[in-house]
Amino acid sequence: MKSIRVRLLTWLIGPILLLNLAGASLIYLLAWGPVHQAFDRGLQDAAAALAARVGVDGTLDLPARAQRALIDGSGSGAGIDSGATWFAVRDRQGRLLAGDAGLNLRFGDGATLLDTRLHGVPVRVAGELTEAGGTVAVARGSAARSPPAATVRVLLLLEALFTFVLAGLIWFAVTRGLLPLDRLRADLDARDWTDTAPVAARAVPVELAPVVAAFDNLLARLQAGTRAQHEFLANVAHQLRTPLAGVKLQLEWLSARHRDDLDTVKSVRLMLLSNERMIRQTNQLLALARAEPSRFEKTRLEPLDLAAQVAESIQHFVDRALAKKIDLGFELAPVTIAGDAFLLRDLIDNLVDNALRYTPDGGAVTVRCLAEPGQGSEPGAALLEVEDSGPGIAAAERERVFSRFVRLAEHTSGSGLGLAIVRDIALAHAAQVTMAAARGGPGALFQVRFPLIGVGATQ
Repeated sequence: MKSIRVRLLTWLIGPILLLNLAGASLIYLLAWGPVHQAFDRGLQDAAAALAARVGVDGTLDLPARAQRALIDGSGSGAGIDSGATWFAVRDRQGRLLAGDAGLNLRFGDGATLLDTRLHGVPVRVAGELTEAGGTVAVARGSAARSPPAATVRVLLLLEALFTFVLAGLIWFAVTRGLLPLDRLRADLDARDWTDTAPVAARAVPVELAPVVAAFDNLLARLQAGTRAQHEFLANVAHQLRTPLAGVKLQLEWLSARHRDDLDTVKSVRLMLLSNERMIRQTNQLLALARAEPSRFEKTRLEPLDLAAQVAESIQHFVDRALAKKIDLGFELAPVTIAGDAFLLRDLIDNLVDNALRYTPDGGAVTVRCLAEPGQGSEPGAALLEVEDSGPGIAAAERERVFSRFVRLAEHTSGSGLGLAIVRDIALAHAAQVTMAAARGGPGALFQVRFPLIGVGATQ
């Protein structure tokens, strides 16, 4: 489908070009008539003046110098000017008294105008009767009746210039007229995927108001559908937590009761592992629903010490790190950010859990929290880093790991939601999460930069 710009330009410039062409043709035709009339009048005046010079006795009273001036283009042979002038004066018997013998035409009573050829040149001839009954004929090449070629070229150039200027003005006007569409497109392109706020209808022309209103209605329906979906997800996850916890208690009791039955203990252990996986995935779904940026309320943010949040969360992973003989270290410097304690705990837990999950036995995981100084006009940031010595992730796959339900290693357990939750929580806190290769060799380095509020003393 053609663009609005092309359609407008086609319907505006096309007819204007046709109108200009028709106008130029009409002007040329209107100018042609007066030129021809002036040309014929000049010939008739010249013939009348010559006839007045012929006496009653048939003699011509015209000096030789005047005759030479009158026949400025006449002659014979090649090279005759197509705009030259010839004349012929004859007596009653048709004998030539003066002029060009080739100009031998019979006229009736009074002056006559006709077209013929003389010396191979198209001419226009005016005739006049003398008092002695003779004739006077004056001929001029027909090319002299046409406007000069230079004049025609100038007129055509002016017409082309006016047409070009007019087309440029139309192009400029159409471009200016479509600027609101460009601004609306730029405004929508600049929006984050979580921004479903209505478009400012007052900032668009009247013609775009219905389109903007329909788009706002679509955004409202989309927002309502997304809200209902996340509320359903949160409700389901919340309702599952209690029965799953009860199943876990019953399985632990059953395992303790039948510890001597090896088959029963093995089956119960497998059921406990499955139950633990279901509990984790349920908690992940609940965290994902809480972290959704489009539903997050900025009023929940409060000043928090990021280092204290990390120190509190990392304690839950010490036993797990010891079981895999992983060196779990941390370097913490107090930095204050605006955050939500529950969501920050989910973010830290998912980053550390991901690092421990993919780090082989005997590896190392380091958690850092520090203030990153600003560069130039850019402000500083509170930086959270989680670095592991695992296999790392290829550069081409690093963006995919933040998508939901993506697991690059199929042999590992997990739902593929952990890093997606990290991304959503970072967006809700106006933070930026990135991934790079570990500094000390193979492995992954996750960095989360939060807007900095304050910096405490290094412990």
